[in-house]
Amino acid sequence: MRRIRYAMVGGGHGAFIGAVHRMAARLDGRFELVAGALSSDPARAMESAAELGIRPYPDFAAMIAGERGRPDGAECVVIVTPNHAHHAPAKAALEAGLHVICDKPLALTVEEAEDLVAAVRRTGRVFVLTHNYSGYPLVRQARAMVKAGEIGAVRVVQVEYPQDWLATPLEDEGQKQAAWRVDPAQAGLGGSLGDLGTHAFHLAEFVTGLQVESVLADLQTFVAGRRLDDNAHLLLRFSGGARGMLWTSQVAPGNANALRLRIHGERASLDWSQEHPNQLLHAPLGGEAPRILGRGMTALHPAAVHASRLPAGHPEGYLEAFAQIYRDGADQILAHDEGHAPVSASFMTPRVEDGLRGMRFVAAAVASAQAGSAWMAV
Repeated sequence: MRRIRYAMVGGGHGAFIGAVHRMAARLDGRFELVAGALSSDPARAMESAAELGIRPYPDFAAMIAGERGRPDGAECVVIVTPNHAHHAPAKAALEAGLHVICDKPLALTVEEAEDLVAAVRRTGRVFVLTHNYSGYPLVRQARAMVKAGEIGAVRVVQVEYPQDWLATPLEDEGQKQAAWRVDPAQAGLGGSLGDLGTHAFHLAEFVTGLQVESVLADLQTFVAGRRLDDNAHLLLRFSGGARGMLWTSQVAPGNANALRLRIHGERASLDWSQEHPNQLLHAPLGGEAPRILGRGMTALHPAAVHASRLPAGHPEGYLEAFAQIYRDGADQILAHDEGHAPVSASFMTPRVEDGLRGMRFVAAAVASAQAGSAWMAV
């Protein structure tokens, strides 16, 4: 298969996630980075692109205009900027006829997210949102098991995503990644809720196939002077009658990246942890011994096999899961451009509509907390 040429917005000197995207895009050989506007500072943007050996641009507008007219120009734009700088380059790329791969959350506000959904539908371009945890093989195994009815009707969903890196006021020390994440002008309505809660929310809906219909939220800001939440507890009501709990925190000592999902059905439960991603615990009702499904087992669902690259028994982790989103995105882009149907597994790739649901979730949770922990529709 030919490689898809892409340009990147953000991800230059001092960036956190840009290098991860570049590695993920490169892992399966499906993408080629050709251009970049890698910083909001024009000089840094040019320097960063030159270091990577790609065509440099001072800003995303110049990049889109320059790439659009080239026979070897970018076909796709990857956006890895802080939240407030997602909407403008994404919309400009779509209107220029380019596909988009964008980091989460989708935008700064619900209104921006709705505008991007409309732009995707109007232009017909492929839009991939990098909720990378949905790329893990055993997450897709869990999704397949729930869909096949192996655990019965879903009754209870518990999802949590605690970290500890913002337990002290790092933003006051000039730490770049901390500074924008606690700034409402750059992060939006939610702190830990927007940064981590949107991942947990998406994972719960992705695996169960259910939608959260309403939330009741209790948001906290434990670090004095911080303007956004750094801890959140939520009750969830799902379509079909299931109930859930979501906890997200950036001030929980001892937790580095402890995303965990537990789903309890009529007949069995499933338990998956991001820190032990190659195991899925299946615990049936009625005294039958729990079993651990491992990546590489012959009994796995085709969706889990599709998301596996390494020999059986070898660990598959964060980068491979991230790369899975890019691989499925490549299938969709090539299918779109060549006029054929993508492989079925690629339809699990998070889309712009998932991003809109994430933004509505954050807005509903904030509104719930402001109303004294009242139930709010998503």
